[in-house]
Amino acid sequence: MQPIESIAGFIDHTLLKPEAGPDAIGRLCQEARRYRFAAVCVNPIWVPLAADQLADTPVRVASVCGFPLGATPTSVKAFEAEQAMRDGAREIDMVISIGDAKTGRWGRVQEDIASVAARVHDGNGLLKVILECGLLTDLEKEEAARRAVAGGADFVKTSTGFLAGGATVEDVALLKRVVGAHTGVKAAGGIRTLGQARAMLAAGASRIGTSSGVRIMEEAEARHQSQKP
Repeated sequence: MQPIESIAGFIDHTLLKPEAGPDAIGRLCQEARRYRFAAVCVNPIWVPLAADQLADTPVRVASVCGFPLGATPTSVKAFEAEQAMRDGAREIDMVISIGDAKTGRWGRVQEDIASVAARVHDGNGLLKVILECGLLTDLEKEEAARRAVAGGADFVKTSTGFLAGGATVEDVALLKRVVGAHTGVKAAGGIRTLGQARAMLAAGASRIGTSSGVRIMEEAEARHQSQKP
């Protein structure tokens, strides 16, 4: 069983709602500062604000590109990633070209990933590649994960949380089996409780993307207190 601090270090504290404004982003950053989450994940427009608010902390700023549909030209995704890195992001979560994946155009999927990976790695950042597992068959998930690794992904990620389904233990285990020890797996979508988070970590996840980070930490703290002699 992970200690409280360890659980916090796996969480990407996320706010990607389109209606979120600067006050909400500020609260997100303060929560991340309090709990020492791994990162906050915000839409590109809020990266400068988050980077400023977290500059004196170990919490990283993550942002998204091609989000949430993946149906953005590669050049635009690459520009989004590069701009977010200039603005202070250190991690980028990109969505694959799902239409290309579903029609078997895997070379295009890999090229899309590789173009974004080059920009992110030039800025010494990490790239997480969102596969949107709820739209893929198991064979497509496996091939998408292989292509992500070949394209330079540092993590593969289960889902955006905006489309079909969210993270499942089965998908996390499948992705981890494919990508192996040197590539991370980020479970995201519908993770709202401590039990769900721990199940994803046990299945092989090394990051948890959730908008319920505070709730998870409050649950962890309550359990810790109840177990004290």
